[in-house]
Amino acid sequence: MNSGQTITAVIPVHNRADLLARLLETIRAQSVAFAEVVVVDNLSSDSAVAIARNFGCTVIEMEENAGFARAVNRGWQAASGTWIAILNSDVELDPRWAEHLLASARHADFAAGTILKATERTAIDGTYDLVSRSACAWRAGNGETASRASEQEPEKVKTIAIAPGTASLFRREALHRLQGFDEQFGSYLEDVDLGLRCVREGLTGVFVPEALAWHHGSATLGRWNPAVVRLISRNQLLLVSRHYDRDLFLSCLWPIVAGQLLWGLVALRHGTLLAWLSGKWDALKGFHLDGTPSPGLREFLAASEREISRRSHDSYWRWYFRLTAGAAH
Repeated sequence: MNSGQTITAVIPVHNRADLLARLLETIRAQSVAFAEVVVVDNLSSDSAVAIARNFGCTVIEMEENAGFARAVNRGWQAASGTWIAILNSDVELDPRWAEHLLASARHADFAAGTILKATERTAIDGTYDLVSRSACAWRAGNGETASRASEQEPEKVKTIAIAPGTASLFRREALHRLQGFDEQFGSYLEDVDLGLRCVREGLTGVFVPEALAWHHGSATLGRWNPAVVRLISRNQLLLVSRHYDRDLFLSCLWPIVAGQLLWGLVALRHGTLLAWLSGKWDALKGFHLDGTPSPGLREFLAASEREISRRSHDSYWRWYFRLTAGAAH
């Protein structure tokens, strides 16, 4: 590591002490030692706090389950490192994860690697995030095997716009410039919002394929838990509200409607339509456009759609692109 470059890990946690212990073991095994590990506890009812203290972590105990965004903000604001490793408590890191990211991030503001599924060690959970004009996000490579992904996108370091909050490395000064995560998002898509603000501010990151992590995924509530669906449903429209100016909104109106309704059909299939409707209602009650014109954002959305269309084989995206094929960018 370059002189003066130190890493603080920030880990929000809410229960699942067993998974936290696995993560802390993999942090302890890093080839580049972390200077500090800050665990922010969102009112766990199990032994998560005790385990964090046993590992020598700095523990910040929240007075409520404040969500991912506020917990990470508390963590990085208290951190001493020049780099902040933002980590879900249900990930495990390859011993050279931090080493690989630091080596490639010398001129970048943030970095992310390949996140594999913990239950299928060669299946990709995600890499970096892409966002369609509908404000629905896709984690690039999700559902692919590592070998197939390398065939479609040769394994090389590349510039990216959005790093996942699951496992990523940020310069502390970049988080300070952006004022961290927008806490209104709570949990889910808060990392996408941060990435869109990076696009606006001209901050860029790198994707480093060989920096590996494994993600258990939705270990606390489950992917289609109604509370999760409601938050994602609300936060999709919150992204539109935060980032779209009037002209961008009007030009994307049909993709927004199509993408959001298709996502509602997926929620229906999983028995969570009411949660989807509740989230949309929450967002629409105070909906107004706060975005200012941003050529960079328009370019990013167009490039995202090209990559999603090329790489994703999910039926949701196939229908989305069929329905929006005639909508001008």
